[in-house]
Amino acid sequence: MLLNFFFLITETLIRQRAEHNNCEIFSLEEISLHQQEIERIEHIDKWCRDLKIVYFQNNLIPKIGGFICLTENVGRLKKLEYLNLALNNIERIENLDGCEFLKKLDLTVNFVGELTSVESLKHNVHLHELFLVGNPCCEFDGYRKFVIATLPQLKSLDGKEITRSEQIQALQDYPVVQQRVVEQQQAYILKRAKEKHVLQKNLEEKENNKLDHGQNTENKQSNSNGEDDKDQKNVDEDEMNRKFWEEPTQYTPESRLEVHRHIEKIRKFKDKDKNWNKQKPRRTLITSEGRVLNVNEPKHMDTSLLDIDVQPTYVRVMVKRKTQEMVKAKPKSTSRTRSATSTKPHPHVTRTIQDNEKLEVDPSKHLSIDLSNIVTERKSVAQGPLKFQQQKMRERNSADFQDNPEVPPLMD
Repeated sequence: MLLNFFFLITETLIRQRAEHNNCEIFSLEEISLHQQEIERIEHIDKWCRDLKIVYFQNNLIPKIGGFICLTENVGRLKKLEYLNLALNNIERIENLDGCEFLKKLDLTVNFVGELTSVESLKHNVHLHELFLVGNPCCEFDGYRKFVIATLPQLKSLDGKEITRSEQIQALQDYPVVQQRVVEQQQAYILKRAKEKHVLQKNLEEKENNKLDHGQNTENKQSNSNGEDDKDQKNVDEDEMNRKFWEEPTQYTPESRLEVHRHIEKIRKFKDKDKNWNKQKPRRTLITSEGRVLNVNEPKHMDTSLLDIDVQPTYVRVMVKRKTQEMVKAKPKSTSRTRSATSTKPHPHVTRTIQDNEKLEVDPSKHLSIDLSNIVTERKSVAQGPLKFQQQKMRERNSADFQDNPEVPPLMD
């Protein structure tokens, strides 16, 4: 039998897909959950009541009703307008009458063989577009006429517009077309029942072969070392993977499930092998000679745990609120009196570092010429980009003063 586990929709997944709505799911109106290998949906009608557009294409949803069902959630979404269930394992249309405002339903490439199940969409009076292309029912003789006559509210079927004349013709031929469709549907149901029986039998044989292969592998492992066992196991897995993909099979809901189960199994096996290779070797603390090894491992510390206080006379470092080191700097002496005076140490000082001796230059040999007064400073008259200098006026009583008789005297 197939493995009995499901890929479910979780609240975390919905919040991740609701980024355009600030991860708020209660007011969410559109969500895309395609290619998630979903087989069972729960609680979506409670988390997202205002959904109008839902994308579930390319998953593993087998029914729109029953134990593994979609109607537990989607069928209760009153505001739903567009539902995309393309590329799933649906074989029957049912339990969507609760979606009162449903306008578009996409069931492309599913396994709908019961064409009469479209009658359950009669109550969806706003349904204008329906896609059933790629389903077994599309091969029935009279398929399009039957759907058009059964659902008069449709305006488009499989992307093709339904004309008024086509609708009238379908209603006129409905009794004959209905009988023909029912006969083809019964033949398809019998065919599917035989397929399921054969697939179930083949699956049981594969399970028995796996058990026998596993027992033989265990016997081989008991007679070989660990490294050879690992290599042999990898060879067996590769051989089984090659045979799985080369084996011909029919396109059925069961085969899709089997493929996804196989892919999931291979992925888990690779992840396990990858994690096994990443495991650290066991650390040796004592050598075979009995010598104890000193193992230093790098560790990181948060900078918020460090507190460094730099002062003119000392430096204090605190780690994790504990004083680790405090350094006191010796002040530079400028005279004999000051150097002779002892400096009282800081009460928190734990270790003192002496100053390095430096070469001092004799101050008497310094350049004593003052160059700051060579150029006399002139008083500026105005400030701005250009500074105008006020010329010094000659005094009347000076020796070089000459009075010009042509210049009129100043008026008081």
